[in-house]
Amino acid sequence: MLRRPGIRACSLRAQILPRQVRCLTHVRRESTSPNQPLARATLEAGANEGIVYFSNVNPIDFNWFIRASLASTSPEEYLERARKKGFLKINLDKIFRKALRGDENTQLLDVIPRLRDGGALVHFQCPDNAAVLDVESKLQKYMEKHCPRPWWNPFVKTKVSVAQGSPAVDDLNRFPSRTLRVEFVSPGEEGSGSAAVEPSQSSLFSLFRPYGRLLEIRPQPADSKEAPRYALLDFASVEGAIQGKNCMHNFTWKRPNSADVVAKLKISYQRSEKANWVFNWLSKHPRIVVPLIAGLVATITVAIFDPIRIASIKAHISHQFDVSDNKAYQWVASQTSTILSFVKHKRDEAAALETVWRDRRQDVEKLQKWLMESGDTFIVVQGPRGSGKRQLVVDHGLKNRKNKIVIDCKKIADARGDSATINAAANEVCYRPVFSWLNSISGLLDVAAQSAAGIKTGFSETLDGQINKILRNTSQALQRLALEGRNKRDKDYHLPEGEYLEAHPEKRPVVVIDNFLFKSQDKDRNGSFVSEKLAEWASDLIDQNIAHVIFLTSDVSFSRSLSNALPDRVFRQISLGDLQPDAAKRFILSNLDIDAEEASHAKGERDKKPSETRHDLSELDTCITSLGGRLTDLDFLARRIRVGETPQMAVNEIIEQSAHEILKMYLLPSSNADDPGNRQWTPQQAWILIKELAKAANNRAISNGSSSNDGNDLPSILYNALLENAAFSSSEPSLSALEATDLISIRALHGRPHSIVPGKPVFLPAFQGLASDKGLAARMDISILNEKLKKEQQGIRDAEEELRLLGEVSGGLRDGWVGGAVGGERAMLKERVWYLLEGLKGSQRAVEGLEREIAGLKGVLGRDG
Repeated sequence: MLRRPGIRACSLRAQILPRQVRCLTHVRRESTSPNQPLARATLEAGANEGIVYFSNVNPIDFNWFIRASLASTSPEEYLERARKKGFLKINLDKIFRKALRGDENTQLLDVIPRLRDGGALVHFQCPDNAAVLDVESKLQKYMEKHCPRPWWNPFVKTKVSVAQGSPAVDDLNRFPSRTLRVEFVSPGEEGSGSAAVEPSQSSLFSLFRPYGRLLEIRPQPADSKEAPRYALLDFASVEGAIQGKNCMHNFTWKRPNSADVVAKLKISYQRSEKANWVFNWLSKHPRIVVPLIAGLVATITVAIFDPIRIASIKAHISHQFDVSDNKAYQWVASQTSTILSFVKHKRDEAAALETVWRDRRQDVEKLQKWLMESGDTFIVVQGPRGSGKRQLVVDHGLKNRKNKIVIDCKKIADARGDSATINAAANEVCYRPVFSWLNSISGLLDVAAQSAAGIKTGFSETLDGQINKILRNTSQALQRLALEGRNKRDKDYHLPEGEYLEAHPEKRPVVVIDNFLFKSQDKDRNGSFVSEKLAEWASDLIDQNIAHVIFLTSDVSFSRSLSNALPDRVFRQISLGDLQPDAAKRFILSNLDIDAEEASHAKGERDKKPSETRHDLSELDTCITSLGGRLTDLDFLARRIRVGETPQMAVNEIIEQSAHEILKMYLLPSSNADDPGNRQWTPQQAWILIKELAKAANNRAISNGSSSNDGNDLPSILYNALLENAAFSSSEPSLSALEATDLISIRALHGRPHSIVPGKPVFLPAFQGLASDKGLAARMDISILNEKLKKEQQGIRDAEEELRLLGEVSGGLRDGWVGGAVGGERAMLKERVWYLLEGLKGSQRAVEGLEREIAGLKGVLGRDG
């Protein structure tokens, strides 16, 4: 028997087993425990012995189940378990005894299951070789007459074939396939893999055709150097390949009409690599496939994600999951307001603002009246920052409106990068889910596909396309909310959706666009992009009667931008300004009395209010005159007074803090080392504005005899007069950038910029304080004069260079420039020369004057620092 390294050989059983135990339970293990090696790799028939192979004993298609079962169970234990449960219905021992009935000399040695092949090998012994052939013949005849059919496939039969070689009985994971690899090894040097005589295709056909129909015999290419030589046999069925392998493995082949053994056949399963025609076609037609994939992705997105996004937007607009409207939450908040400081702060702020809204009640009623009209509702609420536009609209005008949404343009415009902008826009409307990070990946895929296939896939979308998708889904959510209460029993149910919503303005949701025309401080951002997209979207909402739209803006030139989106619409406008002095005083006093009212309510008795007991409140009139009527500044003043400061001290602190912020943000050099050019203005331009506005305030105080600081009538400077200053020549973007940062506010007249006022009323006394600082004024004036000096000196150099060129043209000084005209050409140069000389003279005087001023200012710096 052949021995292999690491594999023990064991002798076959020689004794006859009792009939009562000769059944499928009598099998030899294919694999033993993990610590015990396999007994042998092949099954060889000795003298007077034979081997037959029974096919279709167990299902071949259950190999996946066999893999899992054999992981922890030996083959015979698995078969024993299956036999007890009635899984296997074919009893090979019974078939063997019936086929050899009356033959007591034949002994059954082994029944070896081949689970992976779906069959079993039967090893038997006879008195002589003639009896072996007789046993094989009887088994084949019996199977032809009494062939059992497997229960799992009644259309096939269990067949028996004689093993002409030595079948392999290893337990390697080699699973059947329709292709056999037949290697030809020299019998004398089997282990060395030396070359052997290769059988012809006709010889191979005659050897393997009895086991099943052959589709193709593929010999090894003649130029291949792979050894040993081989041939591939393609069977029509897996069963034929299994029988051929188990019966012809290790078969010794002889030439026809010759007794010499020339080759031994080593057979194994060859995994056929099936050509996937679908994949091949897809890979060879990218111009067709890539657009189809893009369309499929878009279809899946629309079919799956868009309904989720619309539902998320609807829940956000209708405040479906907002607990603040829940009665239980409101009761808990009212009971724990003394513990939860944020709840108490919000309630105190709302109570203090009631005094303001009493003065603006007409604006609230006007807004609510416009929302109930059936006509196009295009409302603009304009006012400076901090004037309470959002509180007026959202907290009071839309207090009883359930379906409303607020979109803050500032958050979208301040986002850096396309992904951040998409995320910011999605957050404003609760557009979920959003895959903004896929935009960059899709862009790379688009570039790769375009370079490979020469076409644009359309995977990536531009920022404009993504924003349009978000707004389109928001429009669908708004329309569905508006039509939710529509009933078939309504008399106007038959009307189209647009006409139905036009007839029922109370059902339309309200869209509030806050910080409209917000100008980003980042000069690389297109600040008008967001406003333009939202204006166009609002135009569509109004045209289709889907929703009411309210714009909140601090830009006085809003009509120019909105007219581009809605050229044929009339805007309904509410203008908010700073509070009047008496209203500002009432606001501060009501803010001071809130705590006292709560304490009196808790005690059950009335105590005097702080407005009645504090004597320093007489300073409020003067303080409000200095501070102005901006709502945010008044609220800050009231808080400082509540903590114990006197009104005058609080106002001085606010003005000083504002002056410090202006100095740091606008006048000192930029401290951002990473982006020193982020400012769109120069400190000299900011200083000119501060000094001119402070000068205008001082002149008004002198002429009026007082320094009133009414926010609606602030001192101003003319816009066009400022542009005549050399520092602001062609610098209108600088003024727009300074307006975006709230340093100044540009007021319009007849749709054009007319005048410039401080951005906040509190900035005016801060400007006056900065302008009165002699050291700061000297330092900033020196920087302005140095800029003028550089321009004058550059003008002198340019004039001198031009005079030199003219001298070369005219022939030099020796021919006399100033003398009488000598020829027509010199007469033409004479006027230009005199003009340049006069310019040089004036520039030289200007340089001397600037140097004197700079010297005087440096003296001021030496004295005052």
